Amino acid sequence: MVVMVPFPAQGHLNQLLHFSRLIAAYDIPVHYVGSSIHNRQAKLRLHGWDPLSISNLHFHDFPLPPFLTPPPDPNASIKFPAHLQPAFDASLQLRKPISSLLHSLSLITHRLVIIYDPLMAFAAQDVASLPNGEAYAFHSVSAFAIVFYLWESLGRPIEIPIQLSDLSLEGCFTAEFEAFLRRQYDLMSFNKGDLYNTCHAIEGSFMDLLGQDKRHWAIGPLNPVTLGSSCGRHKCLEWLDMQLTGSVLYVSFGTMTSMSDDQIAELAIGLERSGQRFIWVLREADRGDIFAKENDMEVSKAQAQAQLPEGYEERIQGVGLGVIVRDWAPQLEILAHPSTGGFLSHCGWNSCMESLSMGVPIAAWPMHSDQPRNTMLVTQVLRVGLVVREWAQRHKLVAHTTIESAVKRLMASEEGIVIRNRAKELGVAVCQSLANGGTSRAELDSFISHISR
Repeated sequence: MVVMVPFPAQGHLNQLLHFSRLIAAYDIPVHYVGSSIHNRQAKLRLHGWDPLSISNLHFHDFPLPPFLTPPPDPNASIKFPAHLQPAFDASLQLRKPISSLLHSLSLITHRLVIIYDPLMAFAAQDVASLPNGEAYAFHSVSAFAIVFYLWESLGRPIEIPIQLSDLSLEGCFTAEFEAFLRRQYDLMSFNKGDLYNTCHAIEGSFMDLLGQDKRHWAIGPLNPVTLGSSCGRHKCLEWLDMQLTGSVLYVSFGTMTSMSDDQIAELAIGLERSGQRFIWVLREADRGDIFAKENDMEVSKAQAQAQLPEGYEERIQGVGLGVIVRDWAPQLEILAHPSTGGFLSHCGWNSCMESLSMGVPIAAWPMHSDQPRNTMLVTQVLRVGLVVREWAQRHKLVAHTTIESAVKRLMASEEGIVIRNRAKELGVAVCQSLANGGTSRAELDSFISHISR
């Protein structure tokens, strides 16, 4: 029996829910635990499969004490979503109900396996008191980011074959979240092994650098790579159906990124002047409780429209240049669509894995967290993308001319053709890793065998 303990942020919730599907396919009961708010969020936004169709996947919705849900600050100097900290802190109150569930489940199974996000170590730590309990950390970031973090914390003890010295952790997190992170990692003495949403085709050398002192499994990508037909297709997919193969740039900065009005205006002009077709997801970053704003949806849409240059949306739609999406976009389906030829992205790991598994190259614009490291992996190591804005320039407004140039390089240049072909080749290798005989399939089989021993 397996219990999943995700961290309450969209990219983290999504990855462990996808992992739940894979484990349930081995006829192992899976219990996905979290607050009622965040479990609802995870299910509502899921694409590629229906969680209600899996009989041995069980959701446990726990209440949280009231917490503040302030709006994001698009003008903050550090782009990490500080406004979500109250939700993160509130999630620590899940320790008691999770502990109670673990103890009750341990009585009815031979072995109870807890797969937890390291940022939820506090809530999962009582597994150590169970005689038949085992805990495994699921890292929702790249192996490359973990290697970088360990390398930095150990004082850069060995030579790394790329210019990691160009990067620092400065500006990636708020001081409050760094303290939160350290408290969680300090508790992980109960950990028995580590799981990564990656594969050897993408990060084999960095998985090797993590060493053999503990068990490590690279079991990604977790997202489906073959999507069935879905009822009620999003209208942006109908627009994609009418475009040429590989001609559309998908633009999205995830659920935790906020841009200033000035930057949104520059991005809008840059996209328009590039002359490349695009789908742009333009919406406010998530609040701690995404449902607290349900009644403010029209206000949010009006605010987003006001951020654009006057007449912009009508102009781009009038010439068939682009579509702006202000609600939740079906990212997996967009990336899997044959008309999609590139992804202008913040380089969150969830987005990276979805894009790379679909063979779509990335124009990287890192904002916070692990995104600068992911950008380096995508652009310098894998060479399946290019950089729009260097991390060292993060405090500066990115001019529309810079954005226009980057889009044209990716979508309409000889350099872009090479990058896009390399991304397609990598996408094939990633999909092969999931097939019978593939490395990710073998590692998932190995993990299942280990916990079923």
